[in-house]
Amino acid sequence: MVTINDIARQAGVAKSTVSRYLNNGSVSLATREKLDKIVKETGYTPNTFARSLKATKTNMIGVIIPRLNSASTNEVLSGIDQKARESEYDLIITNSNQDRERELGNIQTLINQKVEGIILLAREITESHRKLINDANIPFLVLGQKAEAIHSMAYSDYEAGYKIGQYAIELGHRDFLFFGVSEQDKAVGLERKNGFLESLKDTTDTTVKIIETSFSKKIAYQDAIDALPNSKASYVVCATDNIAIAVLKAAVELKYSVPEKFSISGFGGYEETDYVQPTITTMSYPYKEMGIQAVENLTKLVNGIDIPYETLLPNELIVKNSTIKR
Repeated sequence: MVTINDIARQAGVAKSTVSRYLNNGSVSLATREKLDKIVKETGYTPNTFARSLKATKTNMIGVIIPRLNSASTNEVLSGIDQKARESEYDLIITNSNQDRERELGNIQTLINQKVEGIILLAREITESHRKLINDANIPFLVLGQKAEAIHSMAYSDYEAGYKIGQYAIELGHRDFLFFGVSEQDKAVGLERKNGFLESLKDTTDTTVKIIETSFSKKIAYQDAIDALPNSKASYVVCATDNIAIAVLKAAVELKYSVPEKFSISGFGGYEETDYVQPTITTMSYPYKEMGIQAVENLTKLVNGIDIPYETLLPNELIVKNSTIKR
């Protein structure tokens, strides 16, 4: 039996595009002609009851966030909220609290609410996620992670890690301590770290110690208290600005002078890095802009306009007072 997934694969378009075509929604002429041909060749017959359920326009977008205490999430949400209001969409926002089963439940809840599309600020995309997304038959947009065959928007995290490593090498640093997070979070836990490690490969006599910590400042602070006294690093790389703030606090508690004892940098570009002493060098990310673009992209999908499956946003190195030449 031919399914809507089969039609989408043959046509090389999103399942949501096929759904709009079947419901006489807005689809480009070229795509419509392609789908006309495939439907005729396969003899596909749509479920008319399911189509009738999809006909109601709710003007609602569902948003799933990974946790409440995240500066980057709040910035993305501010962009989503701004653009949603401009586009006359209402938002339903749910929190997964970094729990996979809760996240999957939130996806199903939003589907049941008949939202017109879902934006997921993701840590990872599992097969369970993929099944729910494929079966949902509505536009779906993943933020913060790359997701094969699912529309996604991510930051250039590998490039950001590479940039910070090159910057540290140019300052003359050779001994590094890297505070990362679980590789379950592909962008923050894996790509930033891998980009950083790659940047060191062409430089001899470098040493790196990697410590897996947490997004929690409290846990990162305690891990830094334990690790710093045993480290010879002249440069400490932190996978997020919150971790960098926690490491800086630990350095102060241990009476280490930053950046004289060691330099510190983070990722994110959070405002808080300007309100500590010394101010923290960081890779700045366009979080609010991602939220704005996310609603723009989701609106295009809702209206039958195809967009690239993957959108990458840039980052920028912001040098402050926590890093110096060695």
